[in-house]
Amino acid sequence: MAKNLVAEHGVICRLPAEEKLSYFGWPTVARTDDGTLVVASSGLRSAHVCPWGKTVLNVSTDEGRTWCAPRVIHDSPIDDRDAGVVGLGGGRLLVSWFTSDTRKYIDAGWLPAEERDSWRTVLTTWTDEMVNAHLGSWVMLSEDRGESWGRLIRVPVSAPHGPIRLRNGELLYLGKLYGTWDDMIRSVIVAFRSRDDGRSWERLGEVPIHPGTDPANYHEPHAVELPSGRLIGAIRIQDHSGKTLAAAGIPSFSIMLTHSDDGGRTWAQARPMGFHGSPPHLLRHSCGTLVLTYGYRQAPFGQRVALSGDDGQTWDHDWILRDDGPDSDLGYPSTVELGDGSLCTVYYQKAAAGEKCSLLRSRWHLPR
Repeated sequence: MAKNLVAEHGVICRLPAEEKLSYFGWPTVARTDDGTLVVASSGLRSAHVCPWGKTVLNVSTDEGRTWCAPRVIHDSPIDDRDAGVVGLGGGRLLVSWFTSDTRKYIDAGWLPAEERDSWRTVLTTWTDEMVNAHLGSWVMLSEDRGESWGRLIRVPVSAPHGPIRLRNGELLYLGKLYGTWDDMIRSVIVAFRSRDDGRSWERLGEVPIHPGTDPANYHEPHAVELPSGRLIGAIRIQDHSGKTLAAAGIPSFSIMLTHSDDGGRTWAQARPMGFHGSPPHLLRHSCGTLVLTYGYRQAPFGQRVALSGDDGQTWDHDWILRDDGPDSDLGYPSTVELGDGSLCTVYYQKAAAGEKCSLLRSRWHLPR
């Protein structure tokens, strides 16, 4: 029997489909000390993969009912993707993202001829030296609620929703190593810590993989801190061949869980949650419930939620936030708790078949 959450849906940012650069994706939401909601995304792009991605902010001062127009805060010469945002207290923000060298896709069979011609106009201006200077994982700091931004800081790992802020004010970044693009495909999941708001990073420990799997199957983690100090990490696991994970009895495009009881220095071996859906975002609600949101990329397409009332020991999964996606190009939901205890989840999804992806939000309450 379907478990449907009662939710009120709305739009954060949607541009006319006929506009070439109207695609938005991979958002993260943060709530600042004064209740402002800040959504960071990769926006004003032409498609899921393209050379034009920019790091964009949308802001709401009324608990997500209305949003400002998208504002570009960074636009490198190459593709900027997967933006995270975290509040640092006192109106300070950190935004994260990574960059991609789109040249490797120019001759891909899935790229329409008209899009290929448009790409070539841009990509012929790229040089190896220019691309290498901008390729990597990055963060940027604001001291004034996002009105202005400091210098770019290269960081050693990447994850779609970026680092989390711990109770002691430090940042923990559970991510995929990004020294080279090959790392983003094949490296392990590693935790790093920053004691200076993301300006420098110290390597902690890596997550041991599940027997029968490969580090290349593990991607896009997110973490949450419990009152006990335990860290719980959730990780996207996927095998495009379908062979490795099937042999290990793990669904592809699902979530693995791990934890650390020593601040991220050592982690438990990743274990499968056993249901379809990814990548994960974790939040601890003020009532103590752990909220795990994830994209659901098989019919009926949409956004789903798993809940835990025992600090992640057991989970009640596949609560349906919405199931009206026209196709699988959707997801990356992230969630914040609002002032009245309700939840606001942001994600990207198409309004209808043939449309480009927009930033959407859902406001909902925990089921009773």
